[in-house]
Amino acid sequence: MRIGILALQGAFIEHKYALDKLGVESFEIRQKRDIEKPFDALIIPGGESTVIGKLLHKLDLFEPIKKMIEDGMPVWGTCAGLILLAKNIVGEDAHLGLMDMTVKRNAYGKQIDSFSQEVVIPEVSENPFPLVFIRAPWIESVGENVNVLCELNGHIVAARQDNMLVTSFHPELTDNTAFTEYFLKMI
Repeated sequence: MRIGILALQGAFIEHKYALDKLGVESFEIRQKRDIEKPFDALIIPGGESTVIGKLLHKLDLFEPIKKMIEDGMPVWGTCAGLILLAKNIVGEDAHLGLMDMTVKRNAYGKQIDSFSQEVVIPEVSENPFPLVFIRAPWIESVGENVNVLCELNGHIVAARQDNMLVTSFHPELTDNTAFTEYFLKMI
């Protein structure tokens, strides 16, 4: 198994460390020739969604990545990755527009409002694990084909639709690999 990690901006290296910890091969996607290598799944990390969206276009990665996902490649979007996958963004134009959900950017506030909370997500793990929120979005609504995995204080923070998994929080910033393992089972 080989995982491509979009490495244009943001928290991509932490995903690599989590995959390394599990013995899973990964590589960074920085330019179009990187996606010519064979790989089985894609991680779109946290960071700044507007910047990542612009870079996808500038580096001619937008259409090929969108097609891979449309064709069924498993993808996990964390934080900014969630925003990039959303069909609708409150007050903004969508980026990839693939997952049937409406999201609100920076819903939890500014950097100073970042927080962590331990929860159990039964579909992912029987044990509580930390959810780390950094200027995080939340999902305001989902379509009927979207499976809500976790809500926190009345807001959806993790969901799955077919080959797409999204989290508002950053599992890669913790020592707990439960969510990474959940994603790997999708492949």
